[in-house]
Amino acid sequence: MRLLALELLLSLLDVRGHIPRFDDFRPAPLAAAPAGTVHALAAAIAIFVVLSLAIWATVWLATSLF
Repeated sequence: MRLLALELLLSLLDVRGHIPRFDDFRPAPLAAAPAGTVHALAAAIAIFVVLSLAIWATVWLATSLF
């Protein structure tokens, strides 16, 4: 009886319609888009280079001051 009341309350509030069923999910593509992968790789390399240069500059500055 409790589950029926809960189901009735959720259907009246229209909350039940927002819960997806398993059939609503479509299978994801197996391979990512090549352009997206290249952009992500380029961004990761750029971030790595900037962080490496920042660390190198900090160490160089610290050693040149002392």
